[in-house]
Amino acid sequence: MTGSAPNPHLIREVSGLRPGSALEAGCGAGAEAIWLASQGWQVTAADIAAEALERAAVRAAGTDTGDRISWVRADLSTWEPGTRFDLVTTHYAHPAMPQLDFYERIADWVKPGGTLFIVGHLHREDHGHGHGHGHGHGHGHGHGDGHNHSRSGGHGHEGESTPPAEASASGAAIAERLTADRWVIATAEEGPREMRGPGGRAVTVHDVVVRATRRS
Repeated sequence: MTGSAPNPHLIREVSGLRPGSALEAGCGAGAEAIWLASQGWQVTAADIAAEALERAAVRAAGTDTGDRISWVRADLSTWEPGTRFDLVTTHYAHPAMPQLDFYERIADWVKPGGTLFIVGHLHREDHGHGHGHGHGHGHGHGHGDGHNHSRSGGHGHEGESTPPAEASASGAAIAERLTADRWVIATAEEGPREMRGPGGRAVTVHDVVVRATRRS
């Protein structure tokens, strides 16, 4: 599916985990949720944007994953799942609340022994100047067909080379919210990548990637 491949960070970091229950927080048009389901996860995929959820459900119907995904329309700044998950993931969400508060909020939905996986827009002092910092790996974004921009819990668009500062965070800031008494941080990376943006033009984006395990 051109322009709708799952995020390569997710594939790299989650492929080795034993499948269980998963929440994709801000699922957009569903690339990550469908990939997780294809790996055997039972997925709850939540987003505020009804149109994105409709596209995602149609996409999933063309695969053998449909019975392993529940699509939920929800504002993630107020919604409560009513359960905890073995894996909670989010990719480029623009929540209707402070970004770090959002990450801390969804972290509460991880079971003891479970995994939190965040891919977000990297906060940089030189926003808009095209220079990354930290260390990372080349990767693709995986969202090319439009996502919610309403600041209510959906994805940011893959062409956002300079996302809103309030929707950005650093690895250190995220890690500070995941306190050592409750979390073991396995991955904390920052880095740029080049991708094809609207019209096929080259765009440099800067990501922060954090994977953490909740202590039992």
